[in-house]
Amino acid sequence: MNKTELRTLIRSRLAALPAEERLEKSRQICRWVMESDVFRQATVVMAFLSMPYEVDTTPLILQSWRQGKTIAVPKISWEQRHMIPVEIQSLESGLETGKKGLRNPTGGVPVPLEEIDLVLTPGLAFDVQGNRLGRGGAYYDRFFKNPGLSAARWALAFSFQVVEEVPVGPEDEPVDAVVTETGILLCRKRTQSGGQ
Repeated sequence: MNKTELRTLIRSRLAALPAEERLEKSRQICRWVMESDVFRQATVVMAFLSMPYEVDTTPLILQSWRQGKTIAVPKISWEQRHMIPVEIQSLESGLETGKKGLRNPTGGVPVPLEEIDLVLTPGLAFDVQGNRLGRGGAYYDRFFKNPGLSAARWALAFSFQVVEEVPVGPEDEPVDAVVTETGILLCRKRTQSGGQ
């Protein structure tokens, strides 16, 4: 199955997931993350602002604030085709909803990459090797190539988004773990030497 076919398949499964079930599974996924040592030890967490049909990160973001953590989210520049992490302190203000329901911060202070401990990553499909199929814009792939970023990369997904094999190209960047409602799947270790 190529990337286009896999995207179509997973999108249809996501659209078919009842809203109540999506929220319940999202809460369980957030619980797995919040109970992990990686999350407990993190002071700066980069989360994503969930789009419709994605894992809802709201419980995780709210709990992070309660624990005094800094929450960064991607601020996307469509023209320059890149994203930078900016700190947010509210889910109610300072956000605009743009392309396909994506919420984007209107302002926000940029967070240095070196300070981020954990990046929570969206995507359409993942495999046990940590390969990730995004929506096709390669924003996270380019972001992960930043030499200053050494944070753990954890993907949040529903269990049906984990497939046997994700087709990958030379520019595709893997994740370290995939967290679903059934638990945390640790993937192969990325090489850390020289910022590779």
